[in-house]
Amino acid sequence: MQELSRIYWTRIGLRLAYSAAMLWLAFSVMTALMPKAAPVAGPAPEVLRGLVDGVVAVAVLPGLVIVVLGIVAAVVTAGDVRRRDPVRRFTRQQRREGMSRAGGLCELESGFGRRCARPAEHGDHFYPWSKGGSTSLQNFVAACARCNRSKRAGIPSPAQQRRLERRRRDYLPSSSSVSVGERQPLP
Repeated sequence: MQELSRIYWTRIGLRLAYSAAMLWLAFSVMTALMPKAAPVAGPAPEVLRGLVDGVVAVAVLPGLVIVVLGIVAAVVTAGDVRRRDPVRRFTRQQRREGMSRAGGLCELESGFGRRCARPAEHGDHFYPWSKGGSTSLQNFVAACARCNRSKRAGIPSPAQQRRLERRRRDYLPSSSSVSVGERQPLP
C-alpha cells in the first residue's frame, strides 16, 4: 500500500507542479504584454522587438521548468511501460475466484465511499495494467460496466484503496486477504 500511495502522490504532485508552471508562464507573458506607463516612441519594428524581447525574457524560466517537468513525466511513464505484466487478461480461474469473492456484485464505490450495488460484469485491474498493475488475484476487482468505465486507467487514491479494503472485511471471511492493488516489479 505504501508504494501505491507514493506513486499516486508523486503523480498528483507532478500534475500540480505542471499546472502551477503553466499559470506562472501565462501570468509572466500577460504582465510583459501589458502597456507601460509611458508608451515607447520610435519606429514600429523597434517597439515590436522590445516587446518580443520582454516576453522572451520573462518566459525563459517558466518555460524551462515546464520542459524539466515534461522530462520527469516521460521518465515516470517509461517506467510504467517497462513494468507492464506480459499477461493483460485475467485467466478464467482468476476471474471465477474474483467474482465469487465479490459475491457477484461490483466492489468499487458508487458515492460517499459506499459499495456499488450493481451486478459485476467485468474483472478489472484495481491498479491499472497500463500503469504497471499486475494481472493477479490481489489486483483483481469485480466491477460493473459503469464503474469500470468511470475509473478508466486512473490510479486509485490511497483513500479509495483503504475504503475498498475496509468494505472487503464485511463480505470476505476473516481468513482471506483483504489487501488490494499490486504492481508488477521492474525487470
